[in-house]
Amino acid sequence: MNRLQQALDALVERIDTPAPIILADVMQDNIDRMQALADRQGLDVRPHVKTHKCVEIGRRQLKAGAVGITAGNVGEAEVFAKAGFDDIFIAYPLWAAGTKGQRIRKLAETTRLRVGADNVAAIHALADAMEDDAGQLEIVVEIDCGARRSGAPPAAAGELAAAARRRGLVPAGVFTYPGHGSAGPEARERAAKDQEAALIVAVRSLAAVGITPEVVSAGSTPTVEFATNSVITEIRPGEYVFNDLNNARLGACTQDQIALFVAATVVSDQVPGQVILDIGTKAIGREGSSEIGFGAIAGTSAVLAKLNEYHGFLPLPGGVRPRVGTVVPVVPNHVCPVVVNFEEYVVTESSGTSLERWAVDARGFLN
Repeated sequence: MNRLQQALDALVERIDTPAPIILADVMQDNIDRMQALADRQGLDVRPHVKTHKCVEIGRRQLKAGAVGITAGNVGEAEVFAKAGFDDIFIAYPLWAAGTKGQRIRKLAETTRLRVGADNVAAIHALADAMEDDAGQLEIVVEIDCGARRSGAPPAAAGELAAAARRRGLVPAGVFTYPGHGSAGPEARERAAKDQEAALIVAVRSLAAVGITPEVVSAGSTPTVEFATNSVITEIRPGEYVFNDLNNARLGACTQDQIALFVAATVVSDQVPGQVILDIGTKAIGREGSSEIGFGAIAGTSAVLAKLNEYHGFLPLPGGVRPRVGTVVPVVPNHVCPVVVNFEEYVVTESSGTSLERWAVDARGFLN
């Protein structure tokens, strides 16, 4: 991954640290590769924008062939709808309380809006929120395929879809999230098989109440290459656009396919055997462990051993000691928590010659 250091070296006099750096050529290759995989399998791509929260990147995904976007909450959907995105799936079991009912109804007026639901009470709340316009809102029933997060049992999908239909909502299909595919390299294919089995049961459950699903939606980046069953109609990967160390460890990407890193500066070397970087939990998130570290220095075996809010503790094995002022590329374990910490990306390419800044448009939109 010395390519990241090379790009950074070309930028270093034009940026302040810490800063999230996107290699746009690598990112575009990731977008095109995922679209090509889906096209070969006859699947729609509906990328999850929670990973990047950036309108410019979403537009590039649509230009490559995505049918629409996936959002994680109403606020994200509103940001992208305002920017002209007109086919949005909020893949979350929404509860229409407070002003969310009004906001969902307004979104449904200007976009083709699908929302997730995994219980009857939520379906009734959504129908109440839509009032006489229930037919403008599509419901996608969430089922659990083994991640044990949200999601109804697959066999209950038909019952929930029928409840939505009775309230005038449009039952569009089912979705699930095979999050247990991130448990290790061997878990990816196994989780994809669990996903396939659960979706087959769910589709049969819909058929039993006379509903043919328009969408049977699968995720995620670690499992997407195994989402090949004919029952699946679309995939919702998110992290693939940037990739990260977790996906590289799982075998879901190569090191050369990592498109985002965080530039950090060595700011202190007062403690023997370590230096301090200006990158802490407020820049790179908290994900990591003593075994894998909290981010890696590209092109080396060094990893951050500890983080405070603004301090990254970097042990120095073998006597290597970067000087104060050295700027290094830090690759995150999980890219999504990095994005929410910055107002903009620094965008370049692998040569580091160009420099643009793109807004993280949906930063801070969590409800």
